[in-house]
Amino acid sequence: MPITGTRHKRDSGEEQRIRLFRNDFLEHTTTVSPIAFVITWAGMLALAIYAGWGAASFIKSVGLALFGLFLWSLFEYAMHRFVFHMKLTSNLGRAFLFLSHGNHHTQPNDGLRNIMPPLVSVAICGSVWIVLYLVAGPIGSVIFVGFGIGYVIYDSVHYAVHQFPLRYGVLGRLKRHHIRHHYAHEEGNFSITAIFWDRVFGTEVPTKRR
Repeated sequence: MPITGTRHKRDSGEEQRIRLFRNDFLEHTTTVSPIAFVITWAGMLALAIYAGWGAASFIKSVGLALFGLFLWSLFEYAMHRFVFHMKLTSNLGRAFLFLSHGNHHTQPNDGLRNIMPPLVSVAICGSVWIVLYLVAGPIGSVIFVGFGIGYVIYDSVHYAVHQFPLRYGVLGRLKRHHIRHHYAHEEGNFSITAIFWDRVFGTEVPTKRR
């Protein structure tokens, strides 16, 4: 079904979320509640832990999981910068970009779209898990545990910075970093959690003070 990209308003004048598909089932797959997110990823991580159980010693497993967390931090940056913000000019390409990320920039505080829908997140992360297993064998599942934890932290932080008035501490800094991406310069501040990558790769949006 074609993407509509239209908004609808309640009778009270309060703005509803952007409708992406005319088909109600497809539209439903583009949203996810925090509870559904927790249930989905508790199951996904439990499955990965079970699959990797006994593949390495405890100390080695911790190291492999930390490596997976590091891989996620790079993956998060690369996906946001090179996939979600790539330049496509065809109708199909522009539709893909709006469906995958553009709608979030149009309506950034939609609570049911601040988390990636399971249909997408499980498919992408599941593909990474398969690649890790093919490359590293059973320890690939241990690496994926760290990668999956990184994803959960990422989407939890992304939800929080859009839904809560975070002002202080680490979360306040992460919020300010991401909000500058939305409202100051969309071609910068691509990291959500490991924000040091923006400084490493020269895409940090400077504060007014700087």
